Amino acid sequence: MAAPQRVTVSARDGLRLSALEWAGPAGRTPLLVLSGISRTALDAETVVARHAGRRRIVALDYAGHGESGRAADPARYRPDLLVRDVLDAMAALHLHRVAVVGTSFGGLVAMAMSAMRPAALAAVALNDIGPAIAPMGREKVLDLIGSDHAFRDFAAASAWYRERHPPMPLLDEAGWEAFTRRTYAEGPDGLWHPRWDTRIGEQVVGASAGRAPDLWAMFRGLDRLPLMLVWGDASTLLTPPTVAEMRRLRPDMAVVALPGTGHSPTLGEAPAADALEAFLEAVP
Repeated sequence: MAAPQRVTVSARDGLRLSALEWAGPAGRTPLLVLSGISRTALDAETVVARHAGRRRIVALDYAGHGESGRAADPARYRPDLLVRDVLDAMAALHLHRVAVVGTSFGGLVAMAMSAMRPAALAAVALNDIGPAIAPMGREKVLDLIGSDHAFRDFAAASAWYRERHPPMPLLDEAGWEAFTRRTYAEGPDGLWHPRWDTRIGEQVVGASAGRAPDLWAMFRGLDRLPLMLVWGDASTLLTPPTVAEMRRLRPDMAVVALPGTGHSPTLGEAPAADALEAFLEAVP
């Protein structure tokens, strides 16, 4: 897999936004990989493993994530501001029309884009996310986002993460190690920390206090686009009734269900990777 270029753009308030970019042919639709709220651009590695060289690929670190800047005020991590950052970064990087692979929060960003800038989307692959988010799953995600256990070494981080992460039966030992290394990094203090600002959890808690937002209208905004869904069928965020309603509204939506898998698949699992490859090959 070719090494990516690390690129940096400035958000409209001056905060540094970082992205990874893999070069590809100019004639094909670029691929924008948007991670979950507790993930980073490094997660694109599983997609890049199949698609490097076939098209330009860009993966963005949201504000407070990965190599992007940390905000002085955690209110800067409000979901609506993160969506705005994605749209601004796309403009700065000349990503005028893209196929989006959106994991969890990244899929919500894609749905928001369908309302805010519909012409920017050529196709959307949603990874374990839909227009209704189950409260139980959201609470578990919030617990992970807001915690920094400062592990003494990688082995401790890996053991904790694997024990508490939703089930991933299709990941082997090497897959789990890579997954953990994309999640935690050794800090200057010699301890292992999450690759995101844990204050992000404060904003997600605020955004999800009370009734969860109704995103069905935004999902319907994807009607004109090729659409696929990767679903961990043991997910606590994306439930069978939600998937059934998504299928009713979009009977043409390609769906690949990963048995026994929780929120959210890495997209390196063979069934997901094969389905995503077939879906994206149909995008010019």
